[in-house]
Amino acid sequence: MEKKYPFFIRSTVTLFGIILFLGMLFILRDIMVPLAFAFMIAILLNPLVNFFVRNNISKVVAITIALLLAILFVTGIMYFISSQVARFSDNWPELKHRLSEIFNNLQVWLQTNYSLTTAKQSELLRQAAQSLHPLIGETLSNVFGAFSFIFLLPVYIFLALFYKTLIVNFLYEIFSEKNSKEVSTILKQTKSAIQSYMVGLLMEAIIVAALNSAALLLLGVQYAILLGVLGALLNVLPYTGGIIAIALPVIIATITTSGFSTQLAIIGAYAAIQFIDNNFIVPRIVSSQVKINALVSLVIVLMGGELWGVAGMFLSVPFIAVLKIIFDRVEGLRPWGKLLGTEIPVETMGANWWKNKKERKSLSEDIVERNE
Repeated sequence: MEKKYPFFIRSTVTLFGIILFLGMLFILRDIMVPLAFAFMIAILLNPLVNFFVRNNISKVVAITIALLLAILFVTGIMYFISSQVARFSDNWPELKHRLSEIFNNLQVWLQTNYSLTTAKQSELLRQAAQSLHPLIGETLSNVFGAFSFIFLLPVYIFLALFYKTLIVNFLYEIFSEKNSKEVSTILKQTKSAIQSYMVGLLMEAIIVAALNSAALLLLGVQYAILLGVLGALLNVLPYTGGIIAIALPVIIATITTSGFSTQLAIIGAYAAIQFIDNNFIVPRIVSSQVKINALVSLVIVLMGGELWGVAGMFLSVPFIAVLKIIFDRVEGLRPWGKLLGTEIPVETMGANWWKNKKERKSLSEDIVERNE
């Protein structure tokens, strides 16, 4: 007879296991972050590799070609951004002079209205700079970590694609044969969710970059294309990225123009673009069949940021989507899957708890399905 432990014992053991798991992820973040990105990108590149293999190209060559195409694509984006940054650096002396003028005016305003002497302001700035020293050191360590990330990522991607069959067979073999159908469904849904999410994010970034750049060009903001592209890239980071994306053009407009009309126009334009993005672009292009409610999304993004920094914020959304797929397919975990989802109960009791609303497939999901 199976012994059933009290709830408080089971919940304590579960909580301890979660804490231990998260602790291991934090300690091993330098290894796990590039590995997590590698598996996501490998899933995205898998249809391209399969296409080359179906055309009688060896597996190693097919993976190499797919990797080279991905590297060329990323290199092209980086070259475009660097060329825009070079244009920005050419005008840096002029911007620095204008920034110095604004800073001096601010010092005079603080001294006049709040009786803060120049010496007191300098002391406050010095204390702030000292408090930033640990942050600067952490940033430098992150930069050095980024170099190892760049070199490790292609290796991880290649090996993940090369040993794909071995990994999939392992996942089948660790479960009993009677669960093979559920395992197959989970793997297929996970692959489709990640592929549609990545393809959708790419398409969303291109559209948002075009909208941002067009708005800034119409408002006469300098470095409009650079700021528009950076804003689209930052928009990939849930919640916090959008705030930084708005702050950058506002700061540039403050330095390069007089008055506040341009800054207000930028905020209004970006608010309109965010509205279009959230209500039209995301539902029709990015939207996944795996729906996560806003509360869980916000909490998991903040937890991902604490655990793995910016990379954790980006990875948290597909990670929780995969968890929901698993929860929905495992009998004992289905209540957790419903808790993560967006379907709201229409009744507190009864058989028909959940609304059966049929979701229209997004553009990215159609693309993924056509290429399977």
